[in-house]
Amino acid sequence: MSIGYTPLLPVGPDTADYRRLATGDIRTVTAVGREFLEVAPDVLDQLAFEAYRDVSHLLRTSHLRQVAAILDDPDASANDRYVATELLRNANVAAGGVLPMCQDTGTAIVHAERGRHVLTDGRDAEHLSRGIARAYTTLNLRYSQLAPLSMFDERNTGTNLPAQIEILAGGDDAYRFLFIAKGCGSANKSFLFQQTAALLNPAALLDFVVARAAEIGTSACPPYHLAVVIGGTSAEFALKTAKLASAHHLDNLPTSGTTAGNGFRDLDFEQQILTATRKLGIGAQFGGKYFCHDVRVVRLPRHGGSLPIAIAVSCAADRHILGKITRDGVYLEQLETNPARFLPDASDENPGDVVSIDLDESLDHTRAQLSAHPVGTRLSLTGTMVVARDLAHAKIRERLDAGEPLPDYLRRYPVYYAGPAKTPEGYASGSFGPTTAGRMDSYVEQFQAAGGSLVMLAKGNRSDVVRRSCHTHGGFYLGSIGGPAARLAHDCITSVEPLEYGELGMEAVLRIRVKDFPAFIVIDDKGHDFYHRDSPTLLTIGSVPQ
Repeated sequence: MSIGYTPLLPVGPDTADYRRLATGDIRTVTAVGREFLEVAPDVLDQLAFEAYRDVSHLLRTSHLRQVAAILDDPDASANDRYVATELLRNANVAAGGVLPMCQDTGTAIVHAERGRHVLTDGRDAEHLSRGIARAYTTLNLRYSQLAPLSMFDERNTGTNLPAQIEILAGGDDAYRFLFIAKGCGSANKSFLFQQTAALLNPAALLDFVVARAAEIGTSACPPYHLAVVIGGTSAEFALKTAKLASAHHLDNLPTSGTTAGNGFRDLDFEQQILTATRKLGIGAQFGGKYFCHDVRVVRLPRHGGSLPIAIAVSCAADRHILGKITRDGVYLEQLETNPARFLPDASDENPGDVVSIDLDESLDHTRAQLSAHPVGTRLSLTGTMVVARDLAHAKIRERLDAGEPLPDYLRRYPVYYAGPAKTPEGYASGSFGPTTAGRMDSYVEQFQAAGGSLVMLAKGNRSDVVRRSCHTHGGFYLGSIGGPAARLAHDCITSVEPLEYGELGMEAVLRIRVKDFPAFIVIDDKGHDFYHRDSPTLLTIGSVPQ
């Protein structure tokens, strides 16, 4: 038996298009008879800054082309096309460089490989972090990182640091980077399943993967780039591989395996999974076929007694950008700067049936308006809402548990689960899309029983607990489109004012006014749920009002 080294992930050639940055000096030095590329600290700082500036506002051309293709597909549902149009409009607003594409500007993740002939001062993570912090503190981005002060006390760091930075050794005289801005919506939909070899047959594996993918639901802003990893030398490596695959970083893997144990892509299984997901009926958030843009399946070697299976998604905010430092200079992947070219002509757009809802009469009046329409109805909301999410809900529950009444604002206004990015000068709001509704599920029954949260607005599907509570207490859950945070801020949110818990930063309670804010009725006061597996709405999507 010959013994040789084969990388677990032979990633193949880099085929990306790059733009050169006007930053820092790249010079070579000679030592121990070899020539080295020397990288100064300010080069790493500036590279990280520009990477997170670009990736917060721009998308890859390939991703936008996939979104635009939905509009040309005669088999796409009207809701698929509507969501795709909104996402393209959002990309166009974000490309202006003021409002980031998503209010959750993410955790900064850097995956890098430094060649053996690249010299730095050894504090690479520190210099990259400085550039990342500069991007988040000087641009209209959001700080989401909480530092634990004790097991139960936390404080926002105010810089969006720490970042997750992993630097590997690899290559010769180049330094290569993958920069990711990972929002919690899609990050929370990374899953690991410890299975056995009994699952390694085509039918069983396909059924397992599709069922697990369906459970992801819509809360992470589909259409998704879905990644599935079968096997792995460890659980954590399987999950890491899934994240890299969802960023299309492993697209050039080989398409077959060898006895050396290299990872590879299974193109046939990818197509089988994609076809199956398009029959689920979930679609691009509100019914149809475009639950996924594409699927990546990576098969890895494994220990004979273990079969980890990892699943991850990249969402509508598909924020990944490559960087490299070579002898020729410093480069970043060229993202699409003119997404407007993918927008449909205004004459091609058909708004269909949209029900206008006045939020300012009273909450009872709003509920009466909603009660007259079935789940799946497309809405246009105008009026006043209150904004509250995770930390505010936890504080309000503490008050209820202490015998205090529910705050009046939750009984008076619809509640929007969201947390904005910073407000640019001259704007009413920063990017301000919905957050994942499911994180607030455990509060709903208690709040509704106390007379509040009777109209809720957020993204994604919800649990049976919420459906039953809405049926019992006469409540509604409205689904907003996950993804178009910049467009909502630009076109729909007309004012924002603080109400309570200002110390929570982006999680403070706010009062906002909206105009023509798009939404759908997802759960109604009769207990109907648009996403419920037994719901006839999902099976007869063509009959849903558009």
